[in-house]
Amino acid sequence: MTLKVKLMLAIVILATGFTTTTRTVRSAPALPNPVLYLTGTEPYQANGKTFIRYHYDVFNKDAYPADFFAASPALPPCGKNTKASRTWIDFFDQSGKRLYGFCALAKPADLSDISFSLEEGTTPPSWIYIEMNDRKTNTKYKSNLAETSP
Repeated sequence: MTLKVKLMLAIVILATGFTTTTRTVRSAPALPNPVLYLTGTEPYQANGKTFIRYHYDVFNKDAYPADFFAASPALPPCGKNTKASRTWIDFFDQSGKRLYGFCALAKPADLSDISFSLEEGTTPPSWIYIEMNDRKTNTKYKSNLAETSP
């Protein structure tokens, strides 16, 4: 990690101690909000177009238990996936517009490479965040704002 990333993570970790987690069920576990940071970008092509993929990691991913990502067939499906994970991850821009989501991560380590893509030439939002939605307890964990430029 570069010095800039380390400093940003230190600031974010301190700042997340002062944020609140939206909890709607009292039995929800006391888990921290995710600490999100950009790990890089890459161009790729699909269907004759070029896109830029923005890769992120969750610094404190090890704080989440494995069952947080267990297949949950008793909960509503994700499209045709009837065994979607208990917790879904959604990317949002700083104004709250949803950019992309994941509904089938299998373990906390999968948070080490989550991403969203934009078509090349599209101006990315300056900042993004994720929400982790624990569908079993109806609890959302909102991350810090993370940059989209290295």
